[in-house]
Amino acid sequence: MSESTNPPVVMPGGNAIQPRFVLWLITIVAVGLSLFQLYSAGIQPLGLFYQRSIHLMLIMMLAFLMFPVFGPGRKRGILGWLIDAMFFAGALVTGGYLVLYLDEIISRAGFWSQTDILVGCIATLTVLEASRRAVGFGMTLIGALAIVYAFAGPRGELPWLGQFMPGILEHRGYNLDRVAGQLYLGQEGIFGLPLGVAATYIFIFVLFGAFLESTGAGKFFIDMAYAATGRQRGGPAKAAVIASAGMGSISGSAIANVVTTGAFTIPLMKRLGYKPHQAGGIEAAASTGGQIMPPLMGAGAFLIAEYTNTPYLEVVKVSILPAIMYFATVYLFVHIIALKQGMQGLPRSELPQMRQVMRDGWHFLLPLGVLVWLLVMNMSPMRVGFYAVITMVVVAVLRYALWFFFVAPQQGQSVTLTSIKLMLWAGLVKLVQGLELGARNAVAVSMACAVAGIIVGVVGLTGLGLKFSSMMMAFSGGNIVLALLMVLLASLILGMGLPVTASYIVLIVLVGPALTAEFGIPLLIAHLVVFWYSQDSNVTPPIALAGFAGAAIAGSKPMETGFQAWKFAKGLYLIPMFMVFNPEIIVGGPVPVVVWNGVIAILALCAFAAALEGYLFTRMSLLSRVAIVPAIVAVFYPDLTAEIAGVAIMALAIGGNWVAHRREMAAAGVRSG
Repeated sequence: MSESTNPPVVMPGGNAIQPRFVLWLITIVAVGLSLFQLYSAGIQPLGLFYQRSIHLMLIMMLAFLMFPVFGPGRKRGILGWLIDAMFFAGALVTGGYLVLYLDEIISRAGFWSQTDILVGCIATLTVLEASRRAVGFGMTLIGALAIVYAFAGPRGELPWLGQFMPGILEHRGYNLDRVAGQLYLGQEGIFGLPLGVAATYIFIFVLFGAFLESTGAGKFFIDMAYAATGRQRGGPAKAAVIASAGMGSISGSAIANVVTTGAFTIPLMKRLGYKPHQAGGIEAAASTGGQIMPPLMGAGAFLIAEYTNTPYLEVVKVSILPAIMYFATVYLFVHIIALKQGMQGLPRSELPQMRQVMRDGWHFLLPLGVLVWLLVMNMSPMRVGFYAVITMVVVAVLRYALWFFFVAPQQGQSVTLTSIKLMLWAGLVKLVQGLELGARNAVAVSMACAVAGIIVGVVGLTGLGLKFSSMMMAFSGGNIVLALLMVLLASLILGMGLPVTASYIVLIVLVGPALTAEFGIPLLIAHLVVFWYSQDSNVTPPIALAGFAGAAIAGSKPMETGFQAWKFAKGLYLIPMFMVFNPEIIVGGPVPVVVWNGVIAILALCAFAAALEGYLFTRMSLLSRVAIVPAIVAVFYPDLTAEIAGVAIMALAIGGNWVAHRREMAAAGVRSG
């Protein structure tokens, strides 16, 4: 069938002009993938390799259909079709070979046949190409460099390259058979833990988020945030913070969150008086916070739970306070700017009413309630996601059926056999759209996890993680602050080419052993610190991806917006450091100690925001702003005397600012009198 007989259609999500039969193929594969995931999550769990290999096969088939080889907006042509068909076949071979011959492969117990190695090579190349299309060239390049590194050594395929390795990075080198076997047939390669989490927990919750989005839950949460905060000073900006906290955790992508909630919030912020680069920066910082917000934390909560062998619910519980601290900081920045610029809230007539919002959308809270309740009951997260999706579908069906049979007739729409058929068809279309959207949204994260598996496999094979630990000790001289700064810089550099999830996986494999073994940081805190730092590429120039997305909507300069996002998101840097020096807020301890640490952390973040903006109740003096800096350092220092001194200085600075504000108000009252 030629392209000429199938009119091209612009495909949402793939951003490419596609022939109609390709769109049908995408829908079939995407719906098949979602149904397979639902089946394996809630009806019949599958074995480790069966689950992961079928998942990856369908994900890669989808990637090659969605993203043409020569990029979006260009026709494939004969060469493009040939290349795409070849890689599509490679995806089928990658998954199909393991499913068909898994028992025989296991029985060979490491003595791989030449067919095993050949299929392993095909699988590795196919994964790298699918990643290039779905995730970007940076991820693919790092995966390819990892493979080249495995070959570099006296016994490897590239012995000459080993001569150029610095002493600490030298290793024996490995041949093609060993590397292909490790990456394709080992449990630390492509089908390792990262893809395992993507193929189980992450996908089912991405699907849940897709159904929330397709049924209108996003608008419900945004309206609820506006109804709650719209009349306050800087109301739309505060609504952006709250809405982004809710939607970001579900969507799994800071950039996706910016372009969805930001489409509503940024124009309103600008209208209220926020400068365009401020509006874009606020939305970017709030959307980035959605990735650290329980219960889903993007994909992070599941990965942290698997890597640390900690119950998922425990990861969620310990992440609540740090997430609240982060959003409180962004919220305070928003409030300070509103005060500083004399802004007011929106009039009541322009805001949704909370009662009406809840009447129209209260049912969207039911699936979230089921989700939380089942998690508290210690059910498997994958099974919880399955029931949450089913609940969402049932609620949507019941709501529409009640409207169709009881409300519509009162509005003059008669119920006939024809209208019932149309209703059923519309419902089926909506269901297919939700299943397709969930699969589309999962392509990038699953491919990132597959390539992260390649990197993890090479790190395990060559011992690179231990070498990185030695390098960290050498460069930091055993100083924990310098070590954390190195992690921060490494995360920023990795974040330029990798998505957040992949950046976290690569970084924790490389620096995690040093943070726990050499610096004594508790395992769960080490993972949370690396995960938080992995978010910084969304808001830190020169590669502030969420900031740039906010700039596009706000019509501001990308770098200016990126710097604003970086300023508003300072909690990403301070809160992880506070976790390290005051671990009680994560691992627990005596109640008075936990409460004290929580209070001083929020006070320090409040003082930090005020010092950075130079304003709280009124303009702050230069002396107060300078005095707050060492006070914040003292609060972070794990010594009670230093903490009390720091709290006293911050309290004096904030109290003095409040007194100055009262005097100004009194003076203004006298003048007006």
